[in-house]
Amino acid sequence: MNQTVRSVRGMNDVLPAEAEFWDVFEDVIRSWAKAYGYRPIRLPIVEPTPLFKRAIGEVTDIVEKEMYSFEDSLNGEKLTLRPEGTAGCARAVIQHHLASQRPQRLYYMGPMFRHERPQKGRYRQFNQIGVESFGFFGPDIDAEQILMGARLWGDLGLSGIELQINSLGQPEERVRYRVELVDYFEKHADSLDEEAKRRLHTNPLRILDSKNPAMREVISNSPRLIDGLSVESMAHFEGVQKILRDAGIPYTVDPRLVRGLDYYNLTVFEWVTDRLGAQGTVCAGGRYDGLVGQLGGKPLPACGFAMGVERLMALVQESNGVPSSPEIDVYLVYQGGVAEELAPRVAEGLRDRGISVLFNCGGGTFKSQMKKADASGALYAVIIGDDEARESEAMLKPLRDEGKYPQKRIAIDSIADEIMKSFLDEDDFNGCL
Repeated sequence: MNQTVRSVRGMNDVLPAEAEFWDVFEDVIRSWAKAYGYRPIRLPIVEPTPLFKRAIGEVTDIVEKEMYSFEDSLNGEKLTLRPEGTAGCARAVIQHHLASQRPQRLYYMGPMFRHERPQKGRYRQFNQIGVESFGFFGPDIDAEQILMGARLWGDLGLSGIELQINSLGQPEERVRYRVELVDYFEKHADSLDEEAKRRLHTNPLRILDSKNPAMREVISNSPRLIDGLSVESMAHFEGVQKILRDAGIPYTVDPRLVRGLDYYNLTVFEWVTDRLGAQGTVCAGGRYDGLVGQLGGKPLPACGFAMGVERLMALVQESNGVPSSPEIDVYLVYQGGVAEELAPRVAEGLRDRGISVLFNCGGGTFKSQMKKADASGALYAVIIGDDEARESEAMLKPLRDEGKYPQKRIAIDSIADEIMKSFLDEDDFNGCL
């Protein structure tokens, strides 16, 4: 007997009730990004594998262990399902000369892919919102993007999300720090776990990200990059902090915050919460001035951040910060030959006026159709029988507030006006003008 085919582990269906919630959530994101002048960009899901190796760094968990990579059977090209969005966005900016005339503020939403152990809020196919800017040199753009996060938590009705920031300085400062860090950890090799020993001579900064409690002391006593930064790097970092202080945004400077990708420099930041268990990061990013040049473009300052949608959605649903889904305005009930001919035209006429209509398909008695109407969540039932159809009338029945708006028989041409009048009276209008 054939087994039922199921989805790939860690790649989940988003069913209608939840997908409606996503639609509302994404509308909030679009309005929020637009408020800061960020424009949408849509990027391919599949990119050349070398893009991520050059951008992210070959000695990173993402490139070494987590990418879904394959060879194109037609031409042998090595391709990868995108594990993150920044590299692809930078590639698009270079390829299409987007920043040649003026700086760019861009955002995107969509699925990313990483081969890792699925856990709450973290899946093999997961969705990200990314915000990227290209062509801005000063600390003001870094601070703007941090302020964007603070505003979004308010728009979504979220609390308990804290900001951590740090500066990684410039590449030459990190090179000096890397030598210092390797020397320190070599002297404490007995305190390192196997993963840290593997990273010691390839990517020692990643040791600072270790969650192994046995290494907490050796990491806390390690040299701090921020102590060796140049006057210029510290001035940039202080510029970011001044804007945050002036805006009243509380934050913590975390000298061990290094981020997991090689392309970052200067400002890095994370918004974290203790409401997501082990996966405490809600939003993270920073400045990456060298990435465009690293990918073959003309050097260009850049800054950006990304948020995991599934994690944010879990927080929003827990906080009841966004309505679960938009309501259907009308469920159209009909029965009889004359009514059957008229009903589709009535439904389309209401939709022409911006009213959402769930049309009863598959027939059924008035009683069974009214049960479906009640269960649909619609605000009104429009009921058409042959008698009403012959008079170009319909019964308008409120399904949620029958006391204030009693059932009435009215001309079909007046239905839309009557519905919209009640919406405006109740301040419950769903965009039906």
